[in-house]
Amino acid sequence: MIKKGEHMKIDRLIGILSILLQKEMVTAPELAEYFEVSRRTIGRDIDALSKAGIPIRTSQGIGGGISIMNGYRMDRTLLTSRDMQMILAGLRSLDSVSGSRYYGQLMEKIQAGSSELISGRDSILIDLSSWYKSSLAPKISTIQDAIENRHILKFYYYAPSGESNRSIEPYYVVFKWTSWYVYGWCRLRKDYRLFKLNRMDKVRETDIVFSCRSAPVPELGSDLAFPRNIILKALFEPDMKWRLVEEFGPGCYEEQDDGRLLLIRDYKDMENLTMWMLTFGSKVEVLEPAELRENLVAIAGSMIKMYGGKKNVRNRKI
Repeated sequence: MIKKGEHMKIDRLIGILSILLQKEMVTAPELAEYFEVSRRTIGRDIDALSKAGIPIRTSQGIGGGISIMNGYRMDRTLLTSRDMQMILAGLRSLDSVSGSRYYGQLMEKIQAGSSELISGRDSILIDLSSWYKSSLAPKISTIQDAIENRHILKFYYYAPSGESNRSIEPYYVVFKWTSWYVYGWCRLRKDYRLFKLNRMDKVRETDIVFSCRSAPVPELGSDLAFPRNIILKALFEPDMKWRLVEEFGPGCYEEQDDGRLLLIRDYKDMENLTMWMLTFGSKVEVLEPAELRENLVAIAGSMIKMYGGKKNVRNRKI
């Protein structure tokens, strides 16, 4: 059995390797500060990576540091580990949205040969692209450039509360809750915000330089990012079980005597909840909250008025 401390060491080794693959050189004090360990611990980690077959080069003095030799091939025994497979899958997945071969080139550095980028032993495949891939990749590229250059990012944003021009100091590109976001300091709201990339239009990097703030890592816990203050109680028809399991996992419902499935969940946004309920049509009965029931009744009434009769259809002008 692997002890907790050993798990932490493995995670740190993977983290150090990831940094070394992306930076030409890094110093031991920088790694020690980043991983919140002593320089001596970093020294032992570097020795461990070297013993694993990774050709690490260290140099002393001004301008010195730790780096990985160019043009190397990694030990096959390390490549077969589950941890390394997770790294490779992660790098491969980023190429699915980056619109470039940058991450694929990193993979080639740590594979035993470029012809083995996808082989029989690759058991984890992740595709982070979406229906919006053609527009998503350029946005991510523009945002990454703005982050690296410390340039203000401007865009037009479509939000449930309305549309607006936004100007932000970008700090992170985030993939969470099945969608892509940019996290930064919003100059309009005077606070840190997450902006969904699919709601952004006319995204452009300006030449306005901003002073980097001590930006906190975005809190990605859904309960904190989206406060939940709506209690949903609803009865779903039995043939909707697959959707409930897909959304919330097995055991998310209570089966009733009549076979219907009782779902009790916390929600954050009445508008989104109303739209979600509509996707079930007559396969769900909302018990609470009353506001949601009223919303559905109002929408159903509007739909009956729009589609309610043959006369209405005949006389409707296009």
